[in-house]
Amino acid sequence: MDAGALIMIALLLLFTVLGLGAWATVKVVKAAARGVDRTVSQARRAVEDTTLKAKSFGQVGVAGALAQLRLDLRTSMRATQQALQEGARADASLQESLALFERLSVHGRELDEELKRLETEPDKARLSALLPELRERTGRITEAANSLRWAARDRANQFAKDEMSLLTAEIEVESGALRDWSRPSMDDLLSDLSDFSNRASQAQAQAPGPQTQAPAGPQTQAPAGAQSQAAQPSAAGTESAGAPTAPQDPRRALNPAPRPTPYPWEKSSAPASRPRPETTT
Repeated sequence: MDAGALIMIALLLLFTVLGLGAWATVKVVKAAARGVDRTVSQARRAVEDTTLKAKSFGQVGVAGALAQLRLDLRTSMRATQQALQEGARADASLQESLALFERLSVHGRELDEELKRLETEPDKARLSALLPELRERTGRITEAANSLRWAARDRANQFAKDEMSLLTAEIEVESGALRDWSRPSMDDLLSDLSDFSNRASQAQAQAPGPQTQAPAGPQTQAPAGAQSQAAQPSAAGTESAGAPTAPQDPRRALNPAPRPTPYPWEKSSAPASRPRPETTT
């Protein structure tokens, strides 16, 4: 990369940093200006409110009545504006109420400016004649502002009550679940395990040890012939016990039925016939 390209990249970075710095500076200055304006407005409003309170208490007649009307109007409008703005952050449905309040604020500012001009009116008789109308206008505006403010507060309170009711119901359900002692606790399980271990150890202690078998004494052996003769009746008894014996036909005994030809894989169970000895004459 040549030197010209490096210089161009460096210039672009420099201009970018300068632009971001200028943008940030403008933002900071605007924010500071808004803060100063807000502070000045609050200070001016506080001074005006203090002056109106002093006039309403210190002066009598028309001047004191005008100061009291202005103070009532400003207090009601300020409280309603604050309540609606705070409620609109949590409840979007209050945006329509806030728009209605902005329309009402136009009439409120006009009335406040008119009352402020009338404070310097030298014709006290004229002011006395206008005072009932001014009170009626101030009352209508403050009543409308109060209605919006209390409606927003009632709505917020109702939502809070509903949420509190749901929360209370959930807490009751959870409390009932925590008070359910039907399941065995850990102490009960440990006690059952301890009892089982004790019973197992006792049973193991009471069990007899391995017994030694006595040596078998000399036994007399029967002759093989006797054993075979004893085995034959037992086998015959087993066969007779296993299947019932049917009555034999004498003719079948004289002419026995031919034995079926065995299969080649069967073994012959009949004993082999002995050869007859030849008779010698």
